[in-house]
Amino acid sequence: MTIIGMLHHRLDPKTVIKSYAYAAVAKAEGVQLFYFTPRSVNFVNRTIRGKVLEEGQWHERVMPFPDVIYNAGSPEKLAVSKRIIEKLKEEIPFTTNSIGNKWNVMERLIEAKEFEKYVIPSKIVKNVEDFHRYLINNNEVVFKPIDGRKGKGIYFISKFGKNFEVRKDTENSIYTKQQVDKLLADQLTTGTFIVQPYIQSKMKSGQVYDFRLHVQKNGEGKWVITTIYPRVAPSGSIIPNINNGGFTNYLDPFLEQEFKEKAFDIRRMLEHFSLSLAQHLDEIQMEQFGEVIDEIGIDVGLDENLKIWMYEVNWRPGCPPAFYLELDVVIHNIQYAKYLAENQKKIKNEIIKQKSKYLDTKLGLPIIAITGSAGKTTSKAFLGSILSTKWNVFESKDYWNTTEHTKIHAAEINKSHQAVVLEYGMAYPGIITSHCSIIQPNISIVTNVGLAHVGNFNGDIKGVAKAKSELIHGMNQKGLLVLNKDDENSKYLSTNSFKGEIITVGIHSEANYRAYDIHYKDNGMVFKMKLKGKEIELFIPILGEHHVYNALNAIAVADYLGFTANEIKKGVNFKKPPRRLTLYNLRDQITVIDDTVHSHPQGVRAAIDVLTNIAKKRKIAIIGQMRELGDLREEEYRKVGDYIYEQGIDILITYGFRTEEMGEAALAKGMDKKNVYHFIKKDELHVLLEKIVRKEDTILVKGASKTNMFETVKFLDDTYKE
Repeated sequence: MTIIGMLHHRLDPKTVIKSYAYAAVAKAEGVQLFYFTPRSVNFVNRTIRGKVLEEGQWHERVMPFPDVIYNAGSPEKLAVSKRIIEKLKEEIPFTTNSIGNKWNVMERLIEAKEFEKYVIPSKIVKNVEDFHRYLINNNEVVFKPIDGRKGKGIYFISKFGKNFEVRKDTENSIYTKQQVDKLLADQLTTGTFIVQPYIQSKMKSGQVYDFRLHVQKNGEGKWVITTIYPRVAPSGSIIPNINNGGFTNYLDPFLEQEFKEKAFDIRRMLEHFSLSLAQHLDEIQMEQFGEVIDEIGIDVGLDENLKIWMYEVNWRPGCPPAFYLELDVVIHNIQYAKYLAENQKKIKNEIIKQKSKYLDTKLGLPIIAITGSAGKTTSKAFLGSILSTKWNVFESKDYWNTTEHTKIHAAEINKSHQAVVLEYGMAYPGIITSHCSIIQPNISIVTNVGLAHVGNFNGDIKGVAKAKSELIHGMNQKGLLVLNKDDENSKYLSTNSFKGEIITVGIHSEANYRAYDIHYKDNGMVFKMKLKGKEIELFIPILGEHHVYNALNAIAVADYLGFTANEIKKGVNFKKPPRRLTLYNLRDQITVIDDTVHSHPQGVRAAIDVLTNIAKKRKIAIIGQMRELGDLREEEYRKVGDYIYEQGIDILITYGFRTEEMGEAALAKGMDKKNVYHFIKKDELHVLLEKIVRKEDTILVKGASKTNMFETVKFLDDTYKE
């Protein structure tokens, strides 16, 4: 049985009249509905303390997470629980998603072009002078709040001679310029206002009217018309909104009375317009936010030439005030919620298809997504730097790699961008699929498959590879895929069904893009490779052979996109991300290597290699915890300890819970006991450093950001700075 959670800001469902209707219709449709508020959600055991309607009374029950959520509360009042709601959205589909305020909607329609001709030209009023400049070119204007509701706060202003006529509701007043200026200035202090020409629809009687077009998705996920009805302003008013005293009528009698033989054509025109606009806005929502919408109310008027003009679009329209229609709205909502719960895969595929159409075909953009256990941020930084040598590039911020970040990126990408470079982070199955449902890449890079987060996959590296493979399945199947030929675990990636082009990078294996003659230089690496049939030498301003792979990832994509060798050379000399093998040159020729962003076995060994290659005398390694290794922790800690001994590290200091296992492994290999230390308190570790650090020491500080190992880097910098 499908379970629907009805989310509202009010604690008591008895104060929400429609809650009874939704519970009753849900029962009739064979689904379970319960009412809840954000604070009743328990993410630990995935339960919600909600209320269920039984025999006419609401009873409190502990419910499992629902299959779908109908968000019925006020967006403004639910905003205080934003973090809870966002977390719910990551796991559970919502029936209703915001399309923004009325200004945002019109901006989207103008940008998309298709419905631009129906949008009344509008301008945000920043000050009183803005308003008067607009009035010069228009005889009559509407001045209203950008996110107004129920017809409140709307002024109709026209100028004649030196004075102004100001109409609000049913009141008409004559204002001097000074009075109008004060009115405008006072209103502008309360919020954002827009001004637009006054386009009115008038009946034969002279009364003003408009049409409300109410459309919803049904139990098949298709847009249907719930109702279309006229709203007529009371005599003397020019606002037909029902809340301002307006009244409604049935559509057919109204059209026959006002338009005679044109009535049928106008009805069909309104029906076609409402369904077409709903579908168009739904596609925009999928393209830009990776979401679907379920219900909108569109207010339109007809000018003297019977042209449609949109006054506003509401994404949470109230039930239409006509007989029996309240129940129709509820039935559609419940049936669609059931459809949404049962057809998530189908809907996600449609979102991917629409997003791809928007970003890949319509905008013609290279959309590049990078995932991997290590090297995502640095590969992204290399690639963004190269592409920026001649293109306007949208590049995600460092470490902005969650699905919520991807939703933000989808809203920010626009037609000015000539390429998009993103990181797709992953800690659990399904996450990369979610990334791709929001923005589908046509070029993908999997840097490697390592042990980061392996504890979340029962210690099985194949599980990590399967989750990384979601990028291969979720990307454009005719696109470009870049893989690491040297990475042993990348053989577990699922590439058999991929129909696009696969290119490889490597150092120790033959690959499409292979680096050789690799050498350490001051603050960077030098290597050679063949590019377009010619040998070139490149310098990257970051230490470590593993970063050569990251550069190769970027070079492969840039070459595929037609960048020249000189542009690539210039681009790889990039501004590297902070705290990634950053060198601090301190007094007495002491060098500190700061690598305190991420930590996993592969990254620790790579950092040890850098320490070994650049140290002039003693090599000191300070190693913090490596998280999410699960049952592999003991084995991997032992391997790191072995590696530290094999690389001839002079002093090993471990920090954090159970990290002493690395030291024990190094001791078992033969490391001198007096050179192995373990701490769980940083201040004690720092006391030791003051005692043992000598001239010309090179000190590696390696740890994940959550262990705050950067505090040790800062201590060394403060203690031994020039």
